[in-house]
Amino acid sequence: MAGLWVGTAALVAAGRRGRWPPQQLMLSAALRTLKTFDKILIANRGEIACRVIKTCKKMGIKTVAIHSDVDASSVHVKMADEAVCVGPAPTSKSYLNMDAIMEAIKKTRAQAVHPGYGFLSENKEFARCLAAEGVIFIGPDTHAIQAMGDKIESKLLAKKAEVNTIPGFDGVVKDAEEAVRIAREIGYPVMIKASAGGGGKGMRIAWDDEETRDGFRLSSQEAASSFGDDRLLIEKFIDNPRHIEIQVLGDKHGNALWLNERECSIQRRNQKVVEEAPSIFLDAETRRAMGEQAVALARAVKYSSAGTVEFLVDSKKNFYFLEMNTRLQDPYKSFGLPSIGRLSQYQEPLHLPGVRVDSGIQPGSDISIYYDPMISKLITYGSDRTEALKRMADALDNYVIRGVTHNIALLREVIINSRFVKGDISTKFLSDVYPDGFKGHMLTKSEKNQLLAIASSLFVAFQLRAQHFQENSRMPIIKPDIANWELSIKLHDKVHTVVASNSGSTFLVEVDGSKLNVTSTWNLALPLLSVSVDGTQRTVQCLSREAGGNMSIQFLGTVYKVNILTKLAAELNKFMLEKVTEDTSSVLRSPMPGVVVAVSVKPGDTVAEGQEICVIEAMKMQNSMTAGKTGTVKSVHCQAGDTVGEGDLLVELE
Repeated sequence: MAGLWVGTAALVAAGRRGRWPPQQLMLSAALRTLKTFDKILIANRGEIACRVIKTCKKMGIKTVAIHSDVDASSVHVKMADEAVCVGPAPTSKSYLNMDAIMEAIKKTRAQAVHPGYGFLSENKEFARCLAAEGVIFIGPDTHAIQAMGDKIESKLLAKKAEVNTIPGFDGVVKDAEEAVRIAREIGYPVMIKASAGGGGKGMRIAWDDEETRDGFRLSSQEAASSFGDDRLLIEKFIDNPRHIEIQVLGDKHGNALWLNERECSIQRRNQKVVEEAPSIFLDAETRRAMGEQAVALARAVKYSSAGTVEFLVDSKKNFYFLEMNTRLQDPYKSFGLPSIGRLSQYQEPLHLPGVRVDSGIQPGSDISIYYDPMISKLITYGSDRTEALKRMADALDNYVIRGVTHNIALLREVIINSRFVKGDISTKFLSDVYPDGFKGHMLTKSEKNQLLAIASSLFVAFQLRAQHFQENSRMPIIKPDIANWELSIKLHDKVHTVVASNSGSTFLVEVDGSKLNVTSTWNLALPLLSVSVDGTQRTVQCLSREAGGNMSIQFLGTVYKVNILTKLAAELNKFMLEKVTEDTSSVLRSPMPGVVVAVSVKPGDTVAEGQEICVIEAMKMQNSMTAGKTGTVKSVHCQAGDTVGEGDLLVELE
C-alpha cells in the first residue's frame, strides 16, 4: 500500500502503575516553584517543541518558537508567547539555519535555547555560537556533544572507557571503493552509517560489494541532507540483535546514574516503531552491567545532562555499544513509505485510562514532505505488561486520524502478534513476520462474520436514518416497512449473502448461516462507534460511504473495503462495465510525494528488472526507485530537483 504510514508511534510502557509516583509528584511541584530563566527559545518543531512549551508554562517561563514559512500555523507556534520565522521549508534553510536562529535569539532576547531532539540538538558549532553570545544551551557541554555526536570519536572513547564495542573500521571512509575494501576486510554483512547521524538516517546494511557501493552513495546523500555532514563509517553488522537503550543522567559535579532501559527492537529501516519498558529479555545481571557501562561512558566524557546510551544485544545477552545520544530519545518513524496530507479529522484516545499522547498537531494540520512524518507518540502504561498491551490495543482502536494514511493497523498487529507477546523479537522482527510486506490484519472466520454483520448493520442504519427527513417532502429510495433486508456484501473479492432485521438498537444478522446480534447506539455522526457483537465489544470507524455501495470500515485496526448492495441492486450491478486495470510494470510512478534527487536513465536506455531508475527524497530519506521489468526506456518525465506527488508518472518503458 503506497503512501504514508505516518509515525503514530506506539510505546508500550509496561510495569508502571496508572498513577504518578511520589518522585514525579515532587518534581511537578518543583516545576511550579523553580524558575531559572525569563524566556527560552525552542529550536525545534512538532511534539517536542509543544512538550517544552508546556513545561515552561508550568514554570512561568516565556517561550519563543521558531518556524519555517510552511509551519507558520503549526501548534507549537500558536502555543508559544512569541514566534519567529527562520526561513523557507527545507530544513537546511530553516531549522538548521544557525544564522537565522541566532538572529531570532538576539531579536527576542531569549536567555536560553532548548534544542529538542534532532536538528541542532547535537551540533557542537551551535552550542559554541550560543556560548559566545552568553546564551545558555539547555543540554550537555560542548565537549560531550562533540565526543558523542560523532560516531567515530564516540566509539574510540567507548573503547577507552572499556565499553563493549562492535568490530569495525574506526576512521572516515573516503569513497565507495574504499568502502568496498573495508567491508571485505571486516567481512559481510556490514553496516554503513553516517558519522554525525542519528534516528536511522544515513544508515544502510550491505551484504555484498554492489550493495556497499549503493549504500555508500545513498547514505552519504542522506547524511549531507539531514546533518550537513556526509562522513561515513563502516562496522560489522550484528545479525538478528535486539536494540536496547539505557537512560543516563549526569551533573556538573562528576555524578552520573542510569535509569533502567527500554527496548526498541521493533524497527523498520533502523527507525523505531514500538518501544517497551522494561525489556522482558534482560535479567538483573545484564541490566546492571549495561547500566554500569553506560555510566562509565557518561563519566568518561564528563556528561552533564540527560542522555541515551544505545546497545545491540545478541541472543546470548552479549551487548555492544552502538551510540550515545546527548539527549533523551524521542524520535520515531514507521513501517512503510511517507506521504503528505492534511488532517481533516483528528481525535486522540485520551478518554481511556492509562493513555498518554505526545503530539504537535491538530485537525487541519499539514503533514509536509520536508519533515519527519510523525503524527504523535502514543503511550500506554499498566500494572503489568498484559494490561499495558490491552490498553494499547484499545487506544489504537479509539484513535481517529483522517486525511492521511497512518500505521495504526501495523502497530496493532505487532502488539497482538504471538512472537511479540512472548518477547521473541529482534530488529528483524518486521521483515521476518512480514517478508512480503504488511498486508493488514488477517481475519479469522469469526472476525470476518463480525465485520460483515457490523457492515450490514451500518448499511441498514444509514438507510433507516435517510428515511427520516423534515416535512416528509421526498420519496424514500427504499421502502420503509422492510422487515428483512436481503443484502449482497463483497469482501476480498468474495460475495456473501446477508439477511438483516432490526429491533430498536439491535440488529439480528444472518451471515453465511451464522446468526449474530449487533447492538449499538448507532449515532452515525460520531467518528467512533462502539458495537457489541454477541457480547464481544468492538470499536469501529466508518471512514467513507458511497452511493454505489462502497464502504470503508476500520475494524481491529485495519481498514476493510466492502461493497454492500441490496439483492436487486446486486443483480443489476452485474451488467455494469468494469474499469480496465493499468499495466503498472511498464510505468514507474512515484509512491510518495518528494523531490527527485537523481535520474539514472534516459530515453533509449535498456534497463533490467530491479535496476535503479531514479532516487526520490522524502522526509529526509533517500528512496531508490527501480524498474518493474526488463525493457527499453520510452520516456522520462522527471529530472533532478523536480518536486513530485504521489502517483506522478516518472518513467515509461516500451
